[in-house]
Amino acid sequence: MTAAARTGGGSRNLVLAAMIFAVSMTFIDQTIVSIAVPDIQRELGLSSTGVQWAVNAYLLTLAALFAYGGRLADIAGHRKVVVIGVVVFACASLLCGLTPKGGAAQAWIVAFRAVQGAGGAVMFPAALGIVVQTFALRERGRALALFFGIAGGLTAIGPILGGYLTEWTWRAIFWVNIPVAAIALVLIAVSKPVTEHRPAPMDHRGLVLIAAGVTLSVFGFQQAEIWGWGNPGIGVAIGAGVLLLVAFVLVELRTREPLMQVRIFRNRAFRFENAVLGIAMLTFVPVFFFVSEYAQIALGKTASEAGLYLLYFFLGFVVASQIGGRMLDSRGAKRPVVLGCALAALGFLLWAGEVTDLDFSDQVWEVILAGAGMGMMLSPASTDAVNRASRLSYGEATGITQTVRNYAASLGLAVLGTISVTEFRNHLRQSLTARGVPAPQAAEQARHMAQANSTQSGGSPIPAFVRMDFAEATRTVLYCMAGVMAVAAVVAFLGLEAGLQPEVPQDGAEAGGGAGSGAVNRQPAPPGR
Repeated sequence: MTAAARTGGGSRNLVLAAMIFAVSMTFIDQTIVSIAVPDIQRELGLSSTGVQWAVNAYLLTLAALFAYGGRLADIAGHRKVVVIGVVVFACASLLCGLTPKGGAAQAWIVAFRAVQGAGGAVMFPAALGIVVQTFALRERGRALALFFGIAGGLTAIGPILGGYLTEWTWRAIFWVNIPVAAIALVLIAVSKPVTEHRPAPMDHRGLVLIAAGVTLSVFGFQQAEIWGWGNPGIGVAIGAGVLLLVAFVLVELRTREPLMQVRIFRNRAFRFENAVLGIAMLTFVPVFFFVSEYAQIALGKTASEAGLYLLYFFLGFVVASQIGGRMLDSRGAKRPVVLGCALAALGFLLWAGEVTDLDFSDQVWEVILAGAGMGMMLSPASTDAVNRASRLSYGEATGITQTVRNYAASLGLAVLGTISVTEFRNHLRQSLTARGVPAPQAAEQARHMAQANSTQSGGSPIPAFVRMDFAEATRTVLYCMAGVMAVAAVVAFLGLEAGLQPEVPQDGAEAGGGAGSGAVNRQPAPPGR
């Protein structure tokens, strides 16, 4: 009997609520810290590199340890691992908020931001695995649409909440996680989610390879904006990281109890769902950062107002994610994924055409459309990918998809960040030259202005030509995002098969050895798959 069969409807909803509260902390912390960066840097006396790592350390450990978190959940028990992850995350949040002033401040906050990321990496795959096991196959679309819709919507709450909390103290942006963690633990204790797992040895060799590979390559992409792409260290870091990831795949194929069952990529649907997710994540996380900057620099909004700007994106996201989840349950994943990618591409394209007007009221529907497209495709693609795994490896499949998503998000931030800075610098140089500044001086001033921290303007108004130049750079980034989502739509259209995934009993597959021995999904493929 499956976990879904043993759990009543009311209890299932309580389990879903518990998991949403648990993972909401990880979504909020993806954006909330960016708003408070100037205050943190000023009070603690951090260097520019140090404050950058106060943001990046969290994302880095998330990307490096997701695969470990998913595997740990499958072999140690999903509920146990969720509780451990919630406690680790809450304790690390408390300690981040208690960062002392002085020489130890930088090492302290970077270290505990990394611990926060480790807690999130352990928690998220286990939480998603619980939701997947709690709901039957034909109910998962709606359940995970709520899971991703509500939890993902909290990413937009981060900047708004951070803006208001920072007015009191920046430390509160970390302490806000503690009551959320307490609620999650209470709901877990009350709902008592029932899941299946299979004890097995941990593949520590694979853990070292993937953690080092992801860390080095993501480090290279993240540092590119600081060091510059011409720095040889960037190429060395990225190249070494890629080689380690290739070694990881080769080692896992020869390991009896691997950390990640890479053979699951032989499943066509899983392979293409992850390809679509990876392409889409090049835009989904970066859009929060670029739009927040656009609102503050080009539109002259405050940090809190910039957060409100993002709410329109998530208005479309949350509503369309429910539609996408229902389409998944009734028609399968292909239609909502292809349609969602196409709508997002159209939304970003139309949005790009409006940003240089510097009037937010003219952009509202384009922002909503872009968010709706992302919401419609994201939940069905993620859910359908995890559905391809057996009951004993849902955590592992989630770890794979989340590793792909976070790796792609880091790549998107680096590449689109470079495009944004380059375009901004070029437009500034042209504007300064047009105002009579000699070409060499204009180039140097443009370089300095493009690299400067725009949130630290000292309260003086931003010149009109700077606002317009930044809007021009943002337009280029949004055009790139439209192109990326168009590619995702084509990949989904060509790679995914139409129709519902067959609900085939998996007990026989699991009897062959479980998740760890290659039985990630041994069910026979339907005709045409």
